Amino acid sequence: MAEGLAHARGRLAARLTAPLRRLRARAEARIPPRAPEPLPVRFDRRRIYVLPTRFGLFFSTVLGAMLVGALNYNNNPAMLLALLLGGAALTSLFASHLQLSGLGVVSVGAEPVAAGRPLLVRVHARAEPGRTRRGLRLRCTDAEADAPSEAWLSLDHGAGEAVLELPTRRRGWLQPPRLRIATTRPLGLAVAWSYVWPAQPLLVYPAPEAQGPALPEGAGDQAQARMHPAGDDVHHLRSYRRGDPRRAIAWKASARRDELLVREYEQPQGADVDLDWDYVSALSWESRIRRLARWVDEAERDGRRYRLRLPGQTALGPDRGDAHRHACLRALALMPEGPG
Repeated sequence: MAEGLAHARGRLAARLTAPLRRLRARAEARIPPRAPEPLPVRFDRRRIYVLPTRFGLFFSTVLGAMLVGALNYNNNPAMLLALLLGGAALTSLFASHLQLSGLGVVSVGAEPVAAGRPLLVRVHARAEPGRTRRGLRLRCTDAEADAPSEAWLSLDHGAGEAVLELPTRRRGWLQPPRLRIATTRPLGLAVAWSYVWPAQPLLVYPAPEAQGPALPEGAGDQAQARMHPAGDDVHHLRSYRRGDPRRAIAWKASARRDELLVREYEQPQGADVDLDWDYVSALSWESRIRRLARWVDEAERDGRRYRLRLPGQTALGPDRGDAHRHACLRALALMPEGPG
């Protein structure tokens, strides 16, 4: 019963606040910048907006009541107190504005991740080192995100960094949405904010295939003997693990040792693996990209040298290492959209 009432209240609150959210989104869409802009961006008085908060509106109402009462009863001390509080509130407006004035967003960057994983975006900001700026809230409202991503930004020595999480849906270049930097310091009576829309696209790798066949057989002079369950030569015996096939159990050796032992085989595998686009021609366009991305990760994890062949591009490799892996995944991420 209680859960039903809570759910009904949540739905009613969502219906009541939805029009306000749409109205706010339309109003914020008219605030510049309305298109991506190159970095760095510096905030000046024409880009900073200041409005009272809810607490500020309540404070103004109480202050107005104090002034009316002081005038009605001709109470000079109350009048003086109201004027002092009003002066403090007005000063807080300028202080909030100064928290953002002169602030600049220098760069935006992120390490590429596979599509479907959150992208950790690092936002670097700088300002004059003479004044400490704290309590800056960085917010990113993405249309594809279920909830806005927020982070705190502080500039102790003229520089600071904040990390935001952006959802990723597809491979390729991701254009960051508008970022909102706001503060309610020092008294919480007013909020000062500004927007920046960095024209700095971020790369998203293709999501690797969840399950698929093993790596293609390698070829080359640098052949190595590697553990493989379908090999020909017995390499050594090891203890039984859950999931090992029964045909691999060494029954005689297990009887002598009084424990289950399993044969480990080996077979020669070429060090150079060819990951060819035409080799996976039976799959759809995006499925090819996901399988090749999976094979790139597997070859790198196994320490194999691999070569990536894509249509209309020069073959990458054979090589291995982080630089080669990033080059291959970048090439896969920037593949054009498939037909259909």
